[in-house]
Amino acid sequence: MSSRADFKKFHRTVIKIGSRVICNDQGLALDRMRALAGQVDLLRRRGMEVVLVSSGAVAAGRKKLKAFAPANVKKKQALAAAGQVSLMSAWDKAFANHDVKVAQILLTADDLADRRRFMHAKNTVFTLLEMDVIPIINENDTVALDSLKFGDNDTLGSLIASLVEADLFICLTDLDGLYESDPRENPDAQLIGRVEKVNAALLAKAGREGRAPFGTGGMFAKVRAAGRLAERGVPSVIANGLTRGILPRLMDGEELGSFFKPSAKPRGARKHWLAFAARPKGKLIIDAGAAKAILEQGKSLLPKGVVSLEGLFAAGDPVVVVDARQGNEVGVGLVNYPSPEVQSIMGRPSHDIQEVLGYSHSDEVIHRDNLVIYESPAEN
Repeated sequence: MSSRADFKKFHRTVIKIGSRVICNDQGLALDRMRALAGQVDLLRRRGMEVVLVSSGAVAAGRKKLKAFAPANVKKKQALAAAGQVSLMSAWDKAFANHDVKVAQILLTADDLADRRRFMHAKNTVFTLLEMDVIPIINENDTVALDSLKFGDNDTLGSLIASLVEADLFICLTDLDGLYESDPRENPDAQLIGRVEKVNAALLAKAGREGRAPFGTGGMFAKVRAAGRLAERGVPSVIANGLTRGILPRLMDGEELGSFFKPSAKPRGARKHWLAFAARPKGKLIIDAGAAKAILEQGKSLLPKGVVSLEGLFAAGDPVVVVDARQGNEVGVGLVNYPSPEVQSIMGRPSHDIQEVLGYSHSDEVIHRDNLVIYESPAEN
């Protein structure tokens, strides 16, 4: 799907709603939430399945506990815990006006990094949709450590869109979309209505990472998320959630916001998970011959090409592949042997595996089908 005209054909969409859309200086903007709930209900009555990813817990917690902006992680987690109750209560009441039921799902990055838990989350969302319930998803800030955080709900939203096999990802913010430059600093900045491909130059236009007054994302995170989903074959739109009737107008094909075209050669669900959700347990450093084989010839990684390794990992764990020549990460894959056994067979031809280990699971350390090569800045 490469055109906005295709939106009417879609069956399932993930809508990420940013803090600046549903929050103001007084806390949650209930009128905006009610308006968005009505728009989502309209999409549902048209036959669209909708999954929401909603920010706003910390902002709601600041209002509820009469606290200033969090100064440390513990305080932010406490505010999120208090605010999440208010956030879900507000959504519950907003959708109740339309006789629509909602359910809360809180996730950490670790939940989606583990393939089994990833599938459990997927099954839960699908079951809720089958029961005609709208899943409302947020990061579980109260338990997530920095190393286990998504970092922003734009990243979470893109992973959820892949998880539920969405046809479209809509990211609602307080800007009309991606501009050539920051419209808050340059009033003459031009809106970019259509993006063919997310690259380094486009990410530079989006600004630096983490620039957002209420939330933790900023335009950089939104564009990066759209770029990652494009690799999965999912189109995205970044649009202004404060625009009247924004959701049905987008689904009607109206030229609002910035449209991100999906890749003509999309990455499968498993490889998308491996590239962006999986948490690598170690590293394999490879020689020039192996780097050429996997980067230029589309080959698997054989033990002969491995020169060293880092970390402790089991068979089936994700590991990063590093080119020894420049020290840069070139990909990530699921390893066929645990780290002690890779240590024993590295640098040797595949036919030695049986002799060295006493068994041979496969000729490859990482099979090509389980290997993702980094091809763009959005993947690193």
